[in-house]
Amino acid sequence: QVQLVESGGGLVQPGGSLSLSCVASGFTFSIYDMRWYRQAPGKERELVAAISRLGGSTRNYADSVKGRFTISRDNAKNTVYLQMTNLKAEDTAVYLCMCPTLQTWGQGTQVTVSS
Repeated sequence: QVQLVESGGGLVQPGGSLSLSCVASGFTFSIYDMRWYRQAPGKERELVAAISRLGGSTRNYADSVKGRFTISRDNAKNTVYLQMTNLKAEDTAVYLCMCPTLQTWGQGTQVTVSS
């Protein structure tokens, strides 16, 4: 079955760093674009970052995270990553990975930025 499983969320202080992972299974991961979204209580779901298929040469970021977050992929591990630095309170949200072609979503992992 097609599945995406996120991990790596947790509690971090403002200015800190955190890395999220999303492991894919049930499909040929390397040939698909991948995305990270986030959703905070009371706010609309936001596209955070996107990476193109295969070598991931094209990467796009929301203005709110550009320069702080980095999306990457390791096709040998069927994994897409989101490295987050200089975290701010407004980054607090459930982070979800998804494949736009297959319209498949992970279950989400909670990131809380608080002192």
